[in-house]
Amino acid sequence: MDKSKIPTRSEISESDKWDLTGLFADVGKWLEDFIWIQETYPRLKEWKGKLGASPQSLVDCLEFEKALELKLERLYHFASLQLAEDSANNEYLARIGQVQNLMTKIAETAAFVVPEIQAIGDELFKNFVDDPALADWRIKLQKIRRMKPHVLSEREERILALGKVALSGYDDTFSQLTDVDMKFGMLTDETGREKPLTQSSFSSFLVKRDSELRKRAFHQFYTEFQDHQYTLAASLAYSIKADIFRARARHYSSALEAALFPDDVSVSVYDGLITAVRANLKPLFRYFELRRRVLGLPELHHYDTYVPLVKEVEMRVTFDQAVEHVLVALAPLGKEYVDVLANGLRGRWCDRYETKGKRSGAFSSGSYGAPPYILMNYKDDVFADVYTLAHEAGHSMHTWFSQKSQHFQDYDYPIFLAEVASTFNEELLTHHLLGQTSDPKMRAYIINRQIDDLRGTLFRQTMFAEFERIIHAIEESGDALTLDTFKSEYRKLLEVYFADNFVLDPQLDLECLRIPHFYSAFYVYKYATGISAAVALSERVLSDRSSVDAYLNFLRFGGSRFPLEALKAAGVDMATPAPIESTLRLFERRVDELESLLL
Repeated sequence: MDKSKIPTRSEISESDKWDLTGLFADVGKWLEDFIWIQETYPRLKEWKGKLGASPQSLVDCLEFEKALELKLERLYHFASLQLAEDSANNEYLARIGQVQNLMTKIAETAAFVVPEIQAIGDELFKNFVDDPALADWRIKLQKIRRMKPHVLSEREERILALGKVALSGYDDTFSQLTDVDMKFGMLTDETGREKPLTQSSFSSFLVKRDSELRKRAFHQFYTEFQDHQYTLAASLAYSIKADIFRARARHYSSALEAALFPDDVSVSVYDGLITAVRANLKPLFRYFELRRRVLGLPELHHYDTYVPLVKEVEMRVTFDQAVEHVLVALAPLGKEYVDVLANGLRGRWCDRYETKGKRSGAFSSGSYGAPPYILMNYKDDVFADVYTLAHEAGHSMHTWFSQKSQHFQDYDYPIFLAEVASTFNEELLTHHLLGQTSDPKMRAYIINRQIDDLRGTLFRQTMFAEFERIIHAIEESGDALTLDTFKSEYRKLLEVYFADNFVLDPQLDLECLRIPHFYSAFYVYKYATGISAAVALSERVLSDRSSVDAYLNFLRFGGSRFPLEALKAAGVDMATPAPIESTLRLFERRVDELESLLL
């Protein structure tokens, strides 16, 4: 295979692809379930106006709806994974469109369910919840009841259900533009070979030791974004408008409150994260200066912040070697955890390598009763990809434990908790790698890796969170969101979160247009809170093995508890700034240690 070209899926081994037969044996089976749901879902109307009649009537409706959702979740899961394989495949695009349209019709038909549950009188509702027939639904019903101030009439809910897909079109536009239409060209690497520059390979170029190669990759990459900046800005602006429309329609005071309320997280937790990080930027600036000195650069640019500082350690790790590192690192979590994960990673949970048209980045995706699949674009010369594998494995095992322990209606955990399970694995991986070596250079390399992980997850994601808060507030105040607004507000944050002697290239303003998570607003703060909780929990597990059960129980909770409650049961209180401040102190200690090793 010509390594200068991105391979097609037919050019890579089947063993390197995920095996979607765990969802459907073939497309024909998928179509059978699709037709069954099409023909069956109208029966939901049989319960309209009857949910308050008796506990049995309510449970019958909920169980019927659950039967639909179980199949629908799996249909969507299969279609979305296929589309991730090749975003330009018309058959896959059509299939995901079919499912989205069906989901809209079902949501429209089921629009009466939540309002009718909300309309049950308080005393009668208490009797319903206490009835043995609804024992399996108590958690779900209490969560529905909590949303009462933000649930609308049946007609209004129907309108919102009809508009759901249309109001998320900006995300598809962004994905199609950045993953398919945008072309970044070729780059001559340090060996003199031409290689394609893509969303996925961009990170490979930024870890190269050749500073001129990093610079060329950065400028060439952002030239393409500059050519599409107005389209991207329009997509992002309409994403924010949709967030605010939904928040106002449901009587929230802001889009931020609307995003936090389902997790029972207060705005003070969000604001407290930003305040704590802003107050502790000096160690970050020290690290940037250390990086500049060690790399021997007259000035530091953004494209200089990813290359490993220890040039003597050139890491190339195959996928199989990465799996072994991850499994050994996670051994403290016990045999069940490790054995299940080993079978999944050595089997075909994971779609391993970049192929033409494949979605960039990485993710873990699960549906009830099916394998938790992992998408990677693994590159053996990007050591960060070992951490990415550990990260996504954390998501997958969270899904696996949750499925085994919870009913379908309670298994789906919120993102706030998901980011704890994933970054927890990264912390154990760092502990394992540091314990493996007595070589000062290798130790410096791994500490550098952890520092960069904390920098990217705590500092960088907090900056992103602050940007999201600012741009939503601008739209909510009635001011216009234009390309210039996005770039100028982002530039202000860059100037705060980077040191004075850090050169901020004008192209970096465009970064605000290329972050996929901005299309799922108020998501990124969970990375920062997640790593803070993960650091605290990993320290507990490594210092006291009796804490392992509490951590595994945290995974088993799934979505049955609110995030702060689940974390407190596991041993960390995220309602206080203590975990964030502790993680910031860890960052400072690691910078001190790295400085002593390198200077």
